[in-house]
Amino acid sequence: MDSTAARAAPEHRWRGIANLRRAVLMLFVFGQTAVASYYLLWVLPYHGGTALELGMLVLFAILYAWIAVGFWTAVFGFVIRLTGGDRHSMLKRHTEAELLKTPLAKTAVLLPIYHEPVHWTLSGLKAVYRDIERTGQIEHFEFYILSDSRDPDVWLEEQTAWSKLAKELGGEGRIFYRRRPVNLNYKSGNVADFLRRWGRRSTYMVVLDADSLMSGSTIVRMVRLMQLEPAVGILQTNPSIINGQSLFARIQQFANRFYSTLFATGLAAIQMGDAAFWGHNAILRIEPFMKHCGLRKLPGFGIFGGPIMSHDFVEAAYMGRAGYEVWLEPGLGGSYEESPPTLADELARDSRWAKGNLQHLWIMLREPGLRFAHRMAFLNGIMAYVASPLWLGFLILTTIEAANMTLSPIEYFPEGHQGLFPLWPEWRPEWALGLALSTLALLFFPKFLAIIDAVIHRLTKDFGGLFRLFCSVLLEIVISVLLAPVRMWAHSRYVLSALLNVSLQWAGQNRTEETSWKEALITQLPGMLLGAGWSAFAWSLDTMFFFWSLPVALPLILAAPTAVYLSRNSLGQALKNRRLLLIPEENKTMTLLEDAIRFRSREQTDSTLTPLEQAVLRLDHNRLHQALAWDHRRGSRKAELESCVARCLAEGPDVLSRSEMSQIARDRESLRVMHEGAWRAPPDSFWGRAIGRLRL
Repeated sequence: MDSTAARAAPEHRWRGIANLRRAVLMLFVFGQTAVASYYLLWVLPYHGGTALELGMLVLFAILYAWIAVGFWTAVFGFVIRLTGGDRHSMLKRHTEAELLKTPLAKTAVLLPIYHEPVHWTLSGLKAVYRDIERTGQIEHFEFYILSDSRDPDVWLEEQTAWSKLAKELGGEGRIFYRRRPVNLNYKSGNVADFLRRWGRRSTYMVVLDADSLMSGSTIVRMVRLMQLEPAVGILQTNPSIINGQSLFARIQQFANRFYSTLFATGLAAIQMGDAAFWGHNAILRIEPFMKHCGLRKLPGFGIFGGPIMSHDFVEAAYMGRAGYEVWLEPGLGGSYEESPPTLADELARDSRWAKGNLQHLWIMLREPGLRFAHRMAFLNGIMAYVASPLWLGFLILTTIEAANMTLSPIEYFPEGHQGLFPLWPEWRPEWALGLALSTLALLFFPKFLAIIDAVIHRLTKDFGGLFRLFCSVLLEIVISVLLAPVRMWAHSRYVLSALLNVSLQWAGQNRTEETSWKEALITQLPGMLLGAGWSAFAWSLDTMFFFWSLPVALPLILAAPTAVYLSRNSLGQALKNRRLLLIPEENKTMTLLEDAIRFRSREQTDSTLTPLEQAVLRLDHNRLHQALAWDHRRGSRKAELESCVARCLAEGPDVLSRSEMSQIARDRESLRVMHEGAWRAPPDSFWGRAIGRLRL
């Protein structure tokens, strides 16, 4: 199906409604920002009469408008839910009976992985498989584990676990494993490799992350919606965060689950068929995706050159440019992911995302034919990180202004001011208070609006009851206030590093470890020193300015203990036991989630040998890996492989580099020779001792 066919599909008149909603949103945002900026002009002593104050005004207007977008999006979501939902959404256009009558098409479920915990990750896929099986529609689905792992101990374990999983589920010929020998273009390159090889086997693909879970009924429902809507290229769900154990993860989980109801509803109503793709927990129409969504390397300089790191927004924009619609449907439900367990893990992830999002600036400004809504989605993603250095810049300019007023004589004729009459500096504390309250309202009122929404729709019981829900919201606000300056400082560094094109390492996400005091002090020390220094300088200038600085300086000073205590699983579980920070999924039985927990908690009974040692010694493992390996003994590589095998047999795998060990594990003949040679090894050799452990 090409773009012409997409445009010829039934039109639901949504575009005019979307334009009207966006116009109303912009009117509210820019109108409110203009009023707030006018107030700031009268709060400043010279009313914008200096270059410094003009700089403060510009930064304030940009930042105020950005947070106003979030505020009005939540208000839109509240109003739409109050009126019974968006009647123009995809779900509202089709009855349940119509959906049930719709036949399914072949769909591929993709699980791209990179150095993830193998048992934990594939147990999640097993839970998804079983849930689709319960719908009675499993024959329409194929599953692909797409590995980019480079460590042989990891990918050998992946191959063994895949084989075991396929046999256990009776999924031979339905569950496939593929590891790319060359890791190009990150996750998007992994998916592209799948499409080149197997893309034409299926009509749709459902893309998961390593921590994704999706219910079978939701996946089947998405396929049917795509069947009924031939103009839709991507259908994105709104994943809920689950399984939080640490205090940090439970805070993130509660905030996502409780507040996103309003924000996602409002966002979906504003974007409509011009929504974004978030890279996972979504279904995509394969043919137009293959035809229109290939990612070329950026032709620019620095970070604006080379492969695109954050691919999802770009693919949605390309799908829209080709004439297809992209929808976010919050009403689907049954879509889940997990949160980083610690602040350090979240910031490590953000360091990668910051660079990827900043790359979108090149695409937003230079890529032809993109829809305006998708360009705005790029801008919003960029602002998610650029807002931090802008806030930092605003604080710096404010500090300079305070220092000038305290340490320098009053300028009655500041730069740019001409005339016979002096410009008298004025302070309007009542206006400053009103402006501060307005900004706080933008940040925190949507959180209390979510409580009102929960009361109206009788959802408070799912979150522990009204009183506990209110306490949970207050606790989340306190933690978010503590974390905001820490994130501001970290994101400012990440943006600077990205602009300087500092190289980044991509790795699997930590899912269990707590933050140590040593780690917290090392990573947070620069911010702690900055906060302490700024607070001391504010005290030396003016007592009132010191108190004004505390909401930013104090969280920076306390960053290390904040990071440590938020990482504690014991604190998270203590609050859970008191029914605080609860989410509905913890109050009701869900087979998918119970399966995932049960499968992941099962102890693995393998020996103490590493996956690499098992691949050499265990006959069943060795034969499996031989079957998946290739013959690489050609030309000069034959002598190189024979040398590596001889060294490994004589001294063990530790004498080889990871690359050399990977070459052995990828070569069929080397695996055979290693197995036979290891079993002939003397008892006091490395392999002899390994055989002893295997027998035990």
